[in-house]
Amino acid sequence: MARAPHGANVPPKIIYKKIYIEGHGGHHGGAWKVAYADFVTAMMAFFLLMWLLGATTEKQRRGIADYFAPTLMDTRSLGVGGGGLLGGESLLSKNKLGPHAGQTMMQSIAMPLSGQGGENTGTGPKGQLNNPTLAAEDRKNFDSMRRKVLAEIAKAPKLAGLASHVRFVPTQEGMRIDLVDDADYSMFALGTTALDPQASELIGMIAETIRSSANPIMIRGHTDAVPYGDPRAMNNWMLSSGRAEATRRRLLQGGTPEERFERIEGVANREPLIKDAPTDPRNRRVAITLLYRRGSFRS
Repeated sequence: MARAPHGANVPPKIIYKKIYIEGHGGHHGGAWKVAYADFVTAMMAFFLLMWLLGATTEKQRRGIADYFAPTLMDTRSLGVGGGGLLGGESLLSKNKLGPHAGQTMMQSIAMPLSGQGGENTGTGPKGQLNNPTLAAEDRKNFDSMRRKVLAEIAKAPKLAGLASHVRFVPTQEGMRIDLVDDADYSMFALGTTALDPQASELIGMIAETIRSSANPIMIRGHTDAVPYGDPRAMNNWMLSSGRAEATRRRLLQGGTPEERFERIEGVANREPLIKDAPTDPRNRRVAITLLYRRGSFRS
């Protein structure tokens, strides 16, 4: 038995020490699991992005980007569909611009049904072909030029092989001269705007034939649908426009007055000659159109 201090009959002091033992990791709880799950999710999204970048083309990636960043229109401010529940006047109405089409800002890009042109576009009172006498004279001159060009090709040994590549097509705008490629011959070096020597000589001969006329000239370049590796460096739009411009320069060099060139266009592969085969080499062509002369407008 323990003795009381100083001999006094006082019971000894007993000190109790309590020790709390916590479980392992109890201080952090389960927060680390949430952070780890976020990390795994982010890594999965990252690897999915890397896979998409490697498995898709530039055009597909651009389409995906456009899908997630659509262009939205404020239809109320633009007047599309009107401002009410059925703002297009009725369920059966064909008016897609709302009940007040004349007040909408969309009328410049949305054409009313009655505003479409017909087969005789250009022949009205103020149209390009409003002068029958002038139009008939142009058609006569076009036929004379066609026969002269074919005769010159037949006389030139170097150009005789190109006769099948030249086509004369009457159109609503005038007479179109198509210079068409095929599988065996190309007017331009492949993928460039450099004229083949024979094609250059042919266009020079055409320039001599048409330079005395007064008809405006339109030149349109066409390509096939074969794509380029990097469309940012070169593409069919640039190629078709460049070939049209190269043809204009050759006609200018051949004596065609500068003021007669009215339009120089490149339409890439959007207007194929062989519609069922967009990569067919015959879709590569340059069209030189002698336009009808415009008569004086009548009030």
